[in-house]
Amino acid sequence: MPRYFIELAYKGTAYSGFQTQENANTIQAEVEKAFSILQRSSVTMTGSSRTDAGVHAKQNFLHFDFEEEINPHFIYKMNAILPSDIVIRSLQVVRPEAHCRFDALYREYEYCIYNQKDPFMQDRAFFFPYRIDFQKLQQGAELLKHYNDFSSFSKRNTQVKSFQCEIIESKWIQSDNGLIYNVKANRFLRGMVRALTATMLLLGRNKLTVNDFTEIIEARDCTRASFAVPPQGLFLKEVNFPESIYDQDR
Repeated sequence: MPRYFIELAYKGTAYSGFQTQENANTIQAEVEKAFSILQRSSVTMTGSSRTDAGVHAKQNFLHFDFEEEINPHFIYKMNAILPSDIVIRSLQVVRPEAHCRFDALYREYEYCIYNQKDPFMQDRAFFFPYRIDFQKLQQGAELLKHYNDFSSFSKRNTQVKSFQCEIIESKWIQSDNGLIYNVKANRFLRGMVRALTATMLLLGRNKLTVNDFTEIIEARDCTRASFAVPPQGLFLKEVNFPESIYDQDR
């Protein structure tokens, strides 16, 4: 049976997260509903990254199996059906064994902060009007690349068996109206990016020293880290896959 990858982007403000939940409006549920309207057939889709309530994505993926013919104007018609805050970017045939969650080589997130009041930023960034030691933020971001156990930055109510992550890139960027934390890794734990961001902001405000931050990482205890940044500043920026997953024969 053919397997397809859907690439999509969305503004997560109005949704209770990405993955389908009972009695909750989610991104996946909206895409599955639009698919059933267009194709007059239901499928259950699998998501690449389960973003939380209020979190946005510039790129995320779903995969599904479907034997029937796909509408030739699939992307255009899906986007006409979907709400304005969700957009389908592409549809690709992949190999039958390809999996959009397990085959991802890395995921990249960014957390956006603005420091001057701006009504146009309030639902897509975190207002944080405090003086920050940028050098300390960068020290913290660089330090993370030397560790692979991020138990301290994972929410407790998770079913993962391993807290091991390989951070490929971790850096702070100064933007025109604030700061952006950019992090790329082979996998992320639940709440991890927001916890890293919140804890490093304490470091940047001199509420923690670099030694304190190191101790938090090494403690492997989520009660030591801060999770106190809101979801609207977080964006899933990119999900990357090996070229081998794509079906070259179709």
